[in-house]
Amino acid sequence: MTRTGSSRPGAPAQPHGAGHVPGPWADGEWWASAPFNRDISWLEFNRRVLDQALDSSVPLLERVKFLAIFNSNLDEFFMKRVGMLKRQVEAGVTARTPEGLTPQELLARVRTLVLEQQEQMASCYKDDLTPLLAEHEIRVVPYADLSPEDRAIADRWYRANVFPVLTPLSVDPGHRFPFISNLSNNLGVFLTMPGADEPVFARVKIPSNLPLFVRVFDAPGEGARSATGPVRFIALREMVIRNLQDLFPGATINHVTAFRVTRNVSVRQDEEETEDLLRSVEQELRQRRFADAVRIEVQPEASAEVMSFVLSALELSAEDVYERAGPIDYSALWAIAELDRPDLKHPIWSPVTPPRLAGDDLDIFAAIRERDILLHHPYESFKASVERFIAAAARDPDVLAIKQTLYRTSRDSPFVSSLVRAAEEGKQVACLVELRARFDEQKNVRFARQLEKAGVHVAYGVVGLKTHCKCSLVVRKEPDGLRCYAHLGTGNYNPQTAHLYTDLSLLTCDPIITRDVVDLFNCLTGRSLHTDYKALLVAPFTMRERLCEMIDREAANARAGKPARVWAKMNALEDRSVAKRLYEASRAGVEITLLVRGFCCLEPGVPGKSENIRVISVVGRFLEHSRIFHFANANADPLAGDWYIGSADWMYRNLSARMEALTPVNDREARRRIIRIMDVMFADRRNAWDLRADGSYARRTPDPSDPPDSDATLGTFEVMMREALRSVGRA
Repeated sequence: MTRTGSSRPGAPAQPHGAGHVPGPWADGEWWASAPFNRDISWLEFNRRVLDQALDSSVPLLERVKFLAIFNSNLDEFFMKRVGMLKRQVEAGVTARTPEGLTPQELLARVRTLVLEQQEQMASCYKDDLTPLLAEHEIRVVPYADLSPEDRAIADRWYRANVFPVLTPLSVDPGHRFPFISNLSNNLGVFLTMPGADEPVFARVKIPSNLPLFVRVFDAPGEGARSATGPVRFIALREMVIRNLQDLFPGATINHVTAFRVTRNVSVRQDEEETEDLLRSVEQELRQRRFADAVRIEVQPEASAEVMSFVLSALELSAEDVYERAGPIDYSALWAIAELDRPDLKHPIWSPVTPPRLAGDDLDIFAAIRERDILLHHPYESFKASVERFIAAAARDPDVLAIKQTLYRTSRDSPFVSSLVRAAEEGKQVACLVELRARFDEQKNVRFARQLEKAGVHVAYGVVGLKTHCKCSLVVRKEPDGLRCYAHLGTGNYNPQTAHLYTDLSLLTCDPIITRDVVDLFNCLTGRSLHTDYKALLVAPFTMRERLCEMIDREAANARAGKPARVWAKMNALEDRSVAKRLYEASRAGVEITLLVRGFCCLEPGVPGKSENIRVISVVGRFLEHSRIFHFANANADPLAGDWYIGSADWMYRNLSARMEALTPVNDREARRRIIRIMDVMFADRRNAWDLRADGSYARRTPDPSDPPDSDATLGTFEVMMREALRSVGRA
């Protein structure tokens, strides 16, 4: 099996030979220009998410879903990245980023891009999706357009379910401006009380425990609950606005404006300064509620009087106001996206049980002893493999110990239940719970306390380093002595996201790998100083050094005329030292193909610098989340090169500030499967985008000359689903 860079669809031109070494390069020139700044590049990634909502070939309710996802992504971006930039500006920071931007300049660029994308989002909702939904009898009905009969139905529902929950808070000499919680939907009201000369301000919070789009017309016989019957929604915000007089009887309502506030979440404490990380995270969660506001969202008809008052109270400026048409909070669209309308969605995908793990009476440990097992989720069942592995270990009387890392998991995690059961049955159970997993802190605190109560040894990782590696260890007593089994994966131990994200898992009892996993857990739970790993690449100890060595080795092989190749798949790339090595390898003639789903700070296709590097982003039905790394190591056949999978992106934080692990994939059949995944993604012309040298992305389109059932035409997700079905005889 021989592959060369020029034989694959869309590959770069044949690499230059060893004599092509322009230079010299100044240190600053190794880095990219402003469009490759991580924040700007991330916004370009979110634009690719938005494009899924704009794509008419995507089923209608899936398009609605992507609009909600785009909005949710933007919320997180403002909470984390814009919050950090605003703090830098307020602190007077003027240092420039590697791309040459000051924090103030970067904020201005971010605002321009966000306003442009928000306009696209609003236009997509109003001009495209709304008419199409109406064609399928799904409507968001303006309150003003309701018939008297429908208005009576809506008002009865409002009085029974909403009015008792509302708490209007006025601002006057006796009442300070109320706290506005993060991502809350609010009404700002100016009103004049009877006998008063001056208007007063009041804030009404839209209840967060009620849907923002409410179905209130589901009378028996209307058919609204059927799969294809008419569905009508009304915005909860409109219902409250139209009934404000009930909250302020006798008052004259002068101005009403709906607004939504976003707050900074970057208020992290230094865990090195506290002896109790659990308590410090709980304290941080309390502090986060009161963090500075960084954004306020309004509709175009917002009252100038209300906005002036609110901006002053929140200490925000006009540059922090983001105005757009449509819902104030586009997460309201989840109510529509989750409708039971199979005709408007992708066919439901049910992961297959891997053939090697089929059968209720299967001995999973015997299957692993036979040969390593590579799993590709969500095409292959997470429940029938990874969940089963830990559950079987918890039940097995021959298992002596179970160790696992938990970064993000589901609210009703089967892993927590299995670990609790194992501890109650007398097994040695250790769990590394990463309390600082952003936005999952509260849930992880609860899990930590639950596990501790059951007798599980709970640790919180290495001081100063967030634990991001995904690994489990099972120690089992067998006739020939103790044997260790390990799971190493690219994704979280989360059954919910395992249905939505593409990830890889490796189940192995390879003694060299499992010995490293034992040492890794000793480091995580016991603060071992062990750094001499034989198989695993472990950050921050060996991973960066070994990755750079392997890239340098490819460059040396290219100069010597040997096969040289780097293929890598990840979520994001911004580490400068790795990027510099890749630039040098490109100049040496190494063929470098990178699948980077999210932001990429490396500049491809620049003559004399990166002409042998191409970057592809695949965005579509499932979230591409797996990390795969391949180095030719002088082998023309990729099957004979070096392969790794793991949890680390090529980012500074992953390589230097997190506990991460990459595991080698040694089994030839497992390697063959990974090569197939990479080849399908390289060929994809349905879901793939190519990063240009100017920082923009060009979406690939199917070639009419390609067969309709080719990898390029079907695209990554459809090809992988079909192959999974074929593997179990269901195609």
